Amino acid sequence: MSLNGLFPIDRWNFHTESVLGVLTTEEHTLLLSGRQDLQCGKGEVIFREGTVPSGIFLIRSGKVKKYKSGQHGREQIIYVAGPGELIGYHAVLSEDRYPDSAAAMEETQVAFIPKENFLATLSRSPLFTKRLLKAISHEFSVLANSISVIAQQTGPERLAIALIVLREKFKKERSLDEPLTITVPRADLASMAGIAEENVIRLLKEFKQEGILETNARKILIKDLDRLIRRANYS
Repeated sequence: MSLNGLFPIDRWNFHTESVLGVLTTEEHTLLLSGRQDLQCGKGEVIFREGTVPSGIFLIRSGKVKKYKSGQHGREQIIYVAGPGELIGYHAVLSEDRYPDSAAAMEETQVAFIPKENFLATLSRSPLFTKRLLKAISHEFSVLANSISVIAQQTGPERLAIALIVLREKFKKERSLDEPLTITVPRADLASMAGIAEENVIRLLKEFKQEGILETNARKILIKDLDRLIRRANYS
């Protein structure tokens, strides 16, 4: 089921998966010529907040959470990136340390692209630069929207939004004959929604009783998307 006209999912997605499409064959070859393909296990850290970047990452498959660590090591997930998206480029562009951390949420393949290749491609392709700047500008709107939701929406509403966003992420990699299930730890759901893990467990039971979803261990099957959208109370 599509979210068109039902939920403004564009306010929750970055657009970096579109920027590589503007590269010529030569520019694409330059960007990826020094790449290193990496296989990351679930929970494996790809880069850590405060470290000096040596390149950027292109997600080939799987999902990656970008997060900030607060007091007592508590995580706040600020974005979930999927196949085709770039991560880690803000620090390279600003010549600064990574402002957040990134870790695989499941078995994930990424391509590490040295910053020299990335910057050389930016210098060669004004269109690539323009598209990346446009994507970064959109990211600001996405993050501002997330801050507003955390501040103003209730816990059940934030959890419903997190489930809708994750549904779209998992939708991209499944085959048509597979049921659309979300496989995510309750701790990550809590981190995305900004609520305690025990509240996530309680609210999932409520959503299950209302016929919105089914659960099986870490798997969540959204049964009634319309009702979940109404629960999100977001327009």
